[in-house]
Amino acid sequence: MTCVPVSGAGFATYDVVVGRGLLAQAGARIAPLARGRTVIITDETVSALHAAALTASLDAAGLGHEIIAVPPGEGSKSFAELERVMDRLLAAGLDRKDVVVAFGGGVVGDLAGLAAALFMRGIDFVQVPTTLLAQVDSSVGGKTAIDSPRGKNLIGAFHQPRLVLADIDLLATLPPVQLRSGWAEVLKHGMICDAPFFDWLASDGAGGATGDPAALQRAVERSVEIKSAIVGEDEKEAGKRALLNLGHTFGHAVEAELGFEEAALAHGEAVALGCVLAFRYSVRLGACEAAEAEKVARVTAAAGLPTELIQAGVFTADALIARMAGDKKAEGGRLTLVLARSIGDAFVEKTVDAADLKAFLIEQGAT
Repeated sequence: MTCVPVSGAGFATYDVVVGRGLLAQAGARIAPLARGRTVIITDETVSALHAAALTASLDAAGLGHEIIAVPPGEGSKSFAELERVMDRLLAAGLDRKDVVVAFGGGVVGDLAGLAAALFMRGIDFVQVPTTLLAQVDSSVGGKTAIDSPRGKNLIGAFHQPRLVLADIDLLATLPPVQLRSGWAEVLKHGMICDAPFFDWLASDGAGGATGDPAALQRAVERSVEIKSAIVGEDEKEAGKRALLNLGHTFGHAVEAELGFEEAALAHGEAVALGCVLAFRYSVRLGACEAAEAEKVARVTAAAGLPTELIQAGVFTADALIARMAGDKKAEGGRLTLVLARSIGDAFVEKTVDAADLKAFLIEQGAT
């Protein structure tokens, strides 16, 4: 078991605990933070699989609890579902001494975190992420959001959790596509700032992509260490934290064109494709050697993740660029991309030429 502290100038330090068997310890670990009741926000799938174990742990610690279950999938990151959750919190009579427990994947974490940020101008919440993607990425750092028809994660707030419990055992029930999706974010961390970690993921650690617990635990621990260091330096994405969005501008554009349909393309699959495109575009700009982009594509494909636009669908370059122009990183109408000089050395490029990007996307299979 490993405990990674997350600290920054703008928020209270909290721990990310990574290990096995943590769900049984959840009540004891949450109890020091909960002066009142806990409300568990989860999705229907996770509730059926794991809610009994979590509530038993809370009961053992003497913590009262209520469960709010939302439909699984990206569609729950909506104004309608946020309103329903907020109404349930109000009806339950919560006050500022109570704690929200986000128990699920990234969708639940984003929705529950935003609800906690808004309720009475902010109450404490704890993340108990149940997917690999959430354990290595969305549960750490305080980003909370819902989607808009105009784009992903455009309505949200920064609201840091008080504690994150990343139980590796919970990953055993993940469908293969969800495990691969999380692995994409793990690979991304190596691409950003840790080439030796990326090499380990491509060799001895590759079994994590198919569920090896030991490899998964090391992958989660190192990913959390990387993200913790970046978030501690730049909580609100004014600088270095933008590097964590490697692949996301391309990936979000593809997701938006597909209507955020997880059945068509999971979020992690979109990020994986986006990372490959970011490295290829870096080569086009002369910032990166072709061999580095080829290595990224090879390792990504070996993990069962997409590396070509056509694997996601048929897109027009103009539509993708319009989506990218609406990305949160765009400034003054200018396209902004996270690119790379090499594996382990990412950077932010704020002077992307739209015409050149269009030509690149057409080369990559867009029309």
